[in-house]
Amino acid sequence: MPSEAHLLEKNTKGHLPRTAFIDRCFRLLTLALALLVPVILLVLGYTLFHAALPSIRQFGGHFLTHSIWDPVHNYYGILFAIFGTVVSSLLALLIAVPISLGTAIFLAELAPRWLSDPLSFMVELLAAIPSIIYGMWGIFVLIPVMNDFELWLGAHAGKFPPFSGTVNGGYGMLTAGVVLAIMILPYITSVSREVMKTVPMAQREAAYALGATRWEVIRGPILRYVRSGILGAIILGLGRALGETMAVTMVIGNASVISVSLFSLGNTMPSLIASEFSEATEKLHTASLVEVALALVIITVIVNGFARLLIWSVAGSNRQGTQ
Repeated sequence: MPSEAHLLEKNTKGHLPRTAFIDRCFRLLTLALALLVPVILLVLGYTLFHAALPSIRQFGGHFLTHSIWDPVHNYYGILFAIFGTVVSSLLALLIAVPISLGTAIFLAELAPRWLSDPLSFMVELLAAIPSIIYGMWGIFVLIPVMNDFELWLGAHAGKFPPFSGTVNGGYGMLTAGVVLAIMILPYITSVSREVMKTVPMAQREAAYALGATRWEVIRGPILRYVRSGILGAIILGLGRALGETMAVTMVIGNASVISVSLFSLGNTMPSLIASEFSEATEKLHTASLVEVALALVIITVIVNGFARLLIWSVAGSNRQGTQ
């Protein structure tokens, strides 16, 4: 009668090749899926570059440094759109980050459970609203309010350049920044709230045992522990702001100008593409719009790469601080 060890060895020999084959197939499948991401990025970049080649050859570096967008004479420069994209996105962060962090701290640390859960759901629901709805809300609700606010702001702070200039009925860079701030708020809030909840309870209890107040616990152990995650949340919001199209197109005024006044009309790179691509009939006009898209991809990659380096440096300092 065969021993138990002999049967186990026989069964093992029969199952090992099959198990190894399944493991190898699974490894190759996941490798292929992982490689698919950079392949898609490379194909996207090559497609945009190939379609934008006539514009690249025609204008070279002047495309990024000039602010003349003239389809009639086939001359294109997008410095005004780069300026509008950067200013509106930074303005959105300036408005959204304090509100988002305050909301996240309240939901994660201060609010009771019966209030935290429904409020968190409502915050996340904001992220599910289509951007066209934000644009319509901006036209019918926000623009009249911003018109009155800009008139008041110009009367009381008009000596400062950002609040000087002509009010354009509520349309303009400031309104676009407010709309973008509302749109990125749920992303920053949700991610920040989740990373705050990952702080070990023992860390909070140790701080309270040492006599720290609630504010000192939040400011110290909690925010220091999760600052790399909060930075990631802010960069996620910045990425959404850089690429937002329809809502900004509907409220920014779509003017090819550069102005220090937040009341002035403006344009962003996505809104420029959205407002003119369907009307582009000339080959050079279409190629120039594709080059705008290519430049937007490059700017987004650079911003996210810089943000990733920043997050790694902060995370590294956190690890050194806890050792």
